[in-house]
Amino acid sequence: MKRLSYFSAALVFLFAFGNLQAQEPVKKELKSEIKTAKKEIKTDRKTLHKLEGTRIPQRTKESFVSDFGNIPDVKWKRASYLDEAVFTKDGKEMKAYYDFFSKLVGTTQQKTFTDLPEKVQKEIKTKYKDYKIGEVVFFDDNEANESDMLLFDTQFEDADNYFVELTKGNMKQIVQVNTKGELFFFKELK
Repeated sequence: MKRLSYFSAALVFLFAFGNLQAQEPVKKELKSEIKTAKKEIKTDRKTLHKLEGTRIPQRTKESFVSDFGNIPDVKWKRASYLDEAVFTKDGKEMKAYYDFFSKLVGTTQQKTFTDLPEKVQKEIKTKYKDYKIGEVVFFDDNEANESDMLLFDTQFEDADNYFVELTKGNMKQIVQVNTKGELFFFKELK
């Protein structure tokens, strides 16, 4: 349902954009339609519930064991909207994120720049040639949970994505790469 709404909003956006170039007189009306479509996308997002207190619920810890097995030395952290479990599985450090309902939202894992599709590596090197490439994080969505994810203090639609940190002087930004190999600006960090 949610993905259908996004698809519909995207179609409205593309249709409106195409018409903007073809018909100058209706430009203002179409700009209004684009703004409305963007607002629909934002309001269609599932609101994250703020977590109360500082303790990780036992139910969340039980969900973790159900999802990943009985892993020793799990480090838990409670953030404003998601509980975070840091653990090592198969020799790789991972983070799992749980929502208000103790359901897995997804996991993150450190990756390297060479883990990105080759086409995107070239695009980043061309578009951001003056930038230093930093950390690469892969977010693996739990498709069974409709909750959106929160990374870099920014909520985004839950889908598998890479996030690449780019630095130029004291300016730092994050770009997002989806599994189709498409590159998007995600956020500027201060």
